[in-house]
Amino acid sequence: MTTSTGLGSYVGGQLRGPLEHVGGFARMCSLTGKALFRWPLESRELVVQCWFLLRVTILPTMTAAIPLTVLLTFTLNVLLAEFGAADISGAGAALGAVTQLGPLTTVLVVAGTGSTAICAELGARTIREEIDALEVMGVDPIRRLVVPRVLAATFVATLLNGLVIIVGLVGSFVFTVYFQHVSGGAFLSTLTLVTGLPEVVIATVKAVSFGLIAGLVGCYRGLTASGGPKGLGTAVNETVVLCVIALFAVNVILTTIGVRFGSGR
Repeated sequence: MTTSTGLGSYVGGQLRGPLEHVGGFARMCSLTGKALFRWPLESRELVVQCWFLLRVTILPTMTAAIPLTVLLTFTLNVLLAEFGAADISGAGAALGAVTQLGPLTTVLVVAGTGSTAICAELGARTIREEIDALEVMGVDPIRRLVVPRVLAATFVATLLNGLVIIVGLVGSFVFTVYFQHVSGGAFLSTLTLVTGLPEVVIATVKAVSFGLIAGLVGCYRGLTASGGPKGLGTAVNETVVLCVIALFAVNVILTTIGVRFGSGR
């Protein structure tokens, strides 16, 4: 029989102050970390959640990536043309797409769509007292519900980051070559001028961190939702705000580390 997680004590409006929320979130994170090493993994739930998150995030990702790519490329190429350096536009496009465009788009999509979807789903179960019922039956809600969603959010965020980078590079090439009349060979030859493996590694670490944090925040607010449908709506709104703040803070920290790491090449 699985040991109860004790999350029922956090449900029902008992968490009031900010410090209590911090403590509850830290407790859930520690329980999730322990459950990651307990097998067998809920593989079927993991696949279902991956597909669910891909369905709700893939369209917003493409919708956000394409205009941001055009805006970044146009602004950069206008600046480079002023200095007579339009031939190195590929270097700027690669640097922008890998280090900023991919992570920032992933932040917005994961926080605004993925994490809120997780919160809404778990919050609906919480206010219907399904989580309490699972604990009464001896089913660990952390292992059964939280771990698959956190892993799915991490995996999907990594995929979205790679998708945005690819869309950014392809879109930059098309816009630069066919609309701003820059040599295609010059664009491709300068792609790796200032962007290499360290930048790609940092971007991947960012995506993994974003997915992990978004999954944990969405699960936590879903499990601590209270007050019926109105309380669930409040929890979803709070999830967006908390995710955006946390993910942008992590992005700044990892970008700083990446700049320091890359400058030592």
